Parts: sequence; C-alpha cells; structure tokens
Amino acid sequence: MDANELLKKVRRIEIKTKGLSRNIFAGEYHSAFKGRGMTFSEVREYQYGDDIRDIDWNVTARQNHPYVKVYEEERELTMMLLVDVSGSRLFGAVGEQKREMIAEIAATLAFSASQNNDKIGVLFFSSKIEKFIPPKKGLHHILYIIRELLDFTPSENGTDIGGALRYMSDVIKKRCMAFLISDFIDDHDYYQPLSIAARKHDVTAIQVYDKRDADLPSVGLIRVSDLETGGECWIDTSSSKVRKAYGKWWYDRQQSMTETMNRCRVDCASVATDEDFVKALMAMFRQRGVK
Repeated sequence: MDANELLKKVRRIEIKTKGLSRNIFAGEYHSAFKGRGMTFSEVREYQYGDDIRDIDWNVTARQNHPYVKVYEEERELTMMLLVDVSGSRLFGAVGEQKREMIAEIAATLAFSASQNNDKIGVLFFSSKIEKFIPPKKGLHHILYIIRELLDFTPSENGTDIGGALRYMSDVIKKRCMAFLISDFIDDHDYYQPLSIAARKHDVTAIQVYDKRDADLPSVGLIRVSDLETGGECWIDTSSSKVRKAYGKWWYDRQQSMTETMNRCRVDCASVATDEDFVKALMAMFRQRGVK
C-alpha cells in the first residue's frame, strides 16, 4: 500500500470510527466498563449478591467466615487491543476483508477509550508476538495504531491466541480492559492462558468471521488455499457430503470457542464481515452495563 493510499484509508477510518465513538459508543463504553478498573481498598464480610470472584480466601480461612475484597474505581483505565494479524485475516469472500473490519472495530474501541481519557495499547500477534505498542494517550497515538492496523505486515501467518494472552499477562502488570479481536481459527488450546488472563484483566472477545468460513456454496470443483499454512487442495463443493463436513467443522469450532469463553467467564461478540459491527458491539456493551 503506497503512502497516499494509506493516508486516505487512515483518514477515512478516523472520520467513521471517531464519529461512532463520539456519538454512539462513548456512553455505552463508559457504562460497560466504569468500575472495571479497580484498586484494592479493604475487605468486609460477604453479603448476599456479592461476586464470589471477589472472595479473599486467605482472610476467609483465618476468620472461618467468607470475606470479600472491596475496590475503589480508578479514574484512569488502560485498554489493550489484542489483534490477530494471521494470514486468515486477509480472507474476504462475503463483504469486506476481515482485516478491514478488524481495523474499524479496533479504531472505534480506541477512540471510545480516548473519550474516556483512557490509555490504549496494542498487541499484534500471529503464531508469535509480532509487535507490542505500549499503552499511551492522545490522537497521534491512535492514528499511529490505525496506520499499523491497516499496513502492518506480519512475519508469520499462523495463529497462537494463547501465546498472545500469556504475553499480555506478563507485560501488563496493572489490571486492564483487554479486547481480543480475531477470527479464532486456531488449532491450539487457549483455555488455560485465557482463564489466567481473565482472572487478572477484564477480557472481552470479538470474533470477526466471513460467512464462507461457515458455509460452502455449491459451485462445483474449486481450488482452495489455506492462508495460514499455504497448503492447497481441490474441493468438490457440489458434493453434499463435503458441504456437510465443512459445516460440521465450523459448528464444532464455534461450539468449542463458546464453551471456552463461558468457562472463563469472558463476554464474546461475533460479527460477520458483511454485517454492521455497531449492533453487535452495542448489544455486548449494554449487556455488560446491566451486569
């Protein structure tokens, strides 16, 4: 992508996502995440309705009665964007490429955090950690993030979500809001690192997928390429057995992802590349706001 084209794309995304964050997301974002960035204040006896995740087990054991940790809301929060830059993000059969939507979602979240005076950091990952941008404030910082979202070229094409979560847990010491943005096409088991990250940070998952990831059309014999491994093969899409097997592969993957998110108590939104991501994120924010 040449410099002029990149600048035009950055400007277009800035205008669109800055407007969305100011007019739509800012209030929902604040409602969903206010009080989520907390510092420890004291302990008190457990009361009906308290979150069991706040129980202080050491004090509970000493007092032989349940006690919970009490927190005070921090004035300034930190948002981390964990962005999947693996090869599959370049796929775009229905709607725009995943990469384009991922950039728009990440930029909207960044501007929403900026409206709340929060810091924003980014972690690009493939099958390894590709780039870490430490959390900072300011418009120039957000525009730099958008440029990287649009123009970053990874050195590898695979996916390791667990590796990204482990890295974040190691480098971000203070509790943060973390948005994991990926198509979640990953053959690794990321339950344990997600569970650890979710206990330390406020993690939200956003799946961006193409509808052809989930469903093969009947268009005869086609050659398909795996954008992450580089492998190629021919598939007879006119075969109902082939289409059914493909659909089952996607269904099983989605079920596994949903189960993992539920076990880790991580909120998750899924949006297709030909859909309006605003609706999906607004619904997720509102659900979090009433919890």
